[in-house]
Amino acid sequence: MIAAYGVANLLQSVAAARTDLHHGFHPMLLLRLGRHKSYLVGVACQFGGFALAFFARRDLPLFLVQSAMAAGLGVTALLGVLILKWRLPRTELALLVLLAFGLAALVLAAKPAPSRQLGTAGVAGLVAALGVIAVIGFFAGRLHGAPGSVALGALSGVAFGAAAVASRPLASADNLGQFFTDPLSYLLIAHSLVGQLLLGLAMQRGSTTAAVAAMDAAGAVPAALVGLLFLGDGVWPGKEWLVAAGFVLTLGSVIGLSFYAEPQHHHPITREAKTLVLSGSRESARRPAGRSVVPQTPPARR
Repeated sequence: MIAAYGVANLLQSVAAARTDLHHGFHPMLLLRLGRHKSYLVGVACQFGGFALAFFARRDLPLFLVQSAMAAGLGVTALLGVLILKWRLPRTELALLVLLAFGLAALVLAAKPAPSRQLGTAGVAGLVAALGVIAVIGFFAGRLHGAPGSVALGALSGVAFGAAAVASRPLASADNLGQFFTDPLSYLLIAHSLVGQLLLGLAMQRGSTTAAVAAMDAAGAVPAALVGLLFLGDGVWPGKEWLVAAGFVLTLGSVIGLSFYAEPQHHHPITREAKTLVLSGSRESARRPAGRSVVPQTPPARR
């Protein structure tokens, strides 16, 4: 699962960098991203990782599975350095090491157990969360640069975390027919699609590491709390401190990565922008030295 998510993040990042920049929350972005083979392969890897995570949630608590998904960021960074010649500062490398230690602590503390059912109130909560995420994502889509990467990545993490909450009880289903009759199945699909769209927007803003780190941080905490409080996720007796230490290390690392990360790619300037820049340069060259020109404001239409 960790390897699959790491490869998926990298391939989707490459496709996002090659797609025209979107400034709003619009599903058309997914169609444009789908024109790139790298994005389609990345989505296939993501579905593979999701399937492995789904079966892992049958017995493992959400705080472990969601934190393990964050380790995919390390695979993404490693592949980016080896294949795309990314340059990671020493701080990021140190944070990736801390991320591994935090994940190891959670592995040692997690107690396998089947999930409880969410009930009607839980289903209603997931429906409300879907609407809130979509509304906030509409406005967050107007952000640019690192703030846009972090904000949209965090929202995608909340959406994927909600999908994880829905999938934990579903993984304990006795037969395939329950998947078609349980409303959690459709909430799982809806939250996953919204999360995918938000992640694509976040990666377009510049830093893949920042987008994925924010996604992992925002997705792990709510899902872990819901699992511990409502789904029966367990911890081995006497190892509660390991859960706390593992969470601090894991989330601290991903938040730190989102803080230190720098853009690994930039969108190419469009042909229209090039024309404007070149024409502006020619106008400046013809202008006498030391003379500034204030742009004229067009008259208001009546």
